Parts: sequence; C-alpha cells; structure tokens
Amino acid sequence: MEQIAQLLLAGTIFLSFALLGTASLSGCVRLLSFQGYCLSLLPIFIHQDGFTPRSLLLVAGMAILKGWLVPKVLLHAIREVRAVRETEPLIGYGVSLLIGLAIVVISALLAQRLPIPAGVRSGLLVPVSLATMMMGLYMTVSRLKALTQVIGYLVFENGIYLFGLLISRDMPWLLEMGVLLDVFAAVLVMGIVIHHISREFDSIHTDRLTQLKG
Repeated sequence: MEQIAQLLLAGTIFLSFALLGTASLSGCVRLLSFQGYCLSLLPIFIHQDGFTPRSLLLVAGMAILKGWLVPKVLLHAIREVRAVRETEPLIGYGVSLLIGLAIVVISALLAQRLPIPAGVRSGLLVPVSLATMMMGLYMTVSRLKALTQVIGYLVFENGIYLFGLLISRDMPWLLEMGVLLDVFAAVLVMGIVIHHISREFDSIHTDRLTQLKG
C-alpha cells in the first residue's frame, strides 16, 4: 500500500512538472485530468484504514469531478473560444521547469519542519502537497491566457486537497465533498466568464484586457 501511495504522489508531482512545460491548452487539461485521477485514489492508499465507506465515496466523487467533469468543462471552454496554445507566457517553459525544480527543493526543506500525523503511510505527502500548491500558484501568475490561469488555480487547489489529506480522518466527508463542489462551481463560473470575454473582445489574453479603456 505504501508503494502505491508513493507512486501516486510521484505521479502527481510529475504531472505538475509536465503542466509547467506544456503549451497546448488541451494537453494541459488532459494532464490535469490524470492528476485528478491520481488524487482520487490517494484516500484509500495514504491512510492505514483507507478502505472505509467514507474513503470510497470520496474516491468516487473525486474521480468523477476532478478526473472527468471539470476537464470536460474546460475542454468545452477551449473549443468555444478556439484557443489552442499558450504562445506568450511571461516566463519561458524551460525556465519554468527550473523554477519548478527549485519549488520541489524548497518544499522538501519546509516539509522537514512539519510533523506527519499517525496513520499516514507516506512521508512524501507533505512535500508533494506544498510543491503542488506553489506550482499551481506559479502557473496562475506566469501565464497570460485566462484558461491557463484557471488550470493553474485548479492545480493549486489540488495541492490544498493533498494537504487536507493529512487531517482528512478528522474532517466530516460532507465538508470535503462541499469543497469539491465549490471548486466545480468556480470552474463553471470561470468558464462562463471566459466565454463572454472571448465573445466580446475576441481574445482571452489577460495582458490585452489591461489595455481596455472606458
């Protein structure tokens, strides 16, 4: 079980790296979907008493929402705005990967100062959650297309979810499902906003929107 948990966490951080180095918007959404499936399996492998009805419900909800539904909404938004690639990021993809590596090192150093609750199988959970949060935040501020910024926000939220797994046994599952539904609602609203921005201004490039004048 511990090996599977570590494999899922390694896959999560690898997918975060891949997102930093990918220009294709549809490719980013697919990577985000794979990351969602990795996250959905963690509740039953990361804790020693993982196979519980509550954990299985959370796994099903996460797989449907993060692995399938949210990516489907984002792919629909990409088709609507006819966006293909993030062509002009604020920071190049090669440099972004180096920054991602620095984020992993910083996260590992910070994780040494945080205790791991009893019952958590893998010590990688804390550094991976911190690195995922910081990579998502970095992606949000270093990309110019609104769609890519939405993806960065979702990666950031994935990191928060990972960190929440440390105390998930003390949280009511209804609260956890409520957080996931809030994320879906946020993505839905952002998709609508992006659609209207594209329809009115023929661009979802956020740098151009700052040039608008009343």
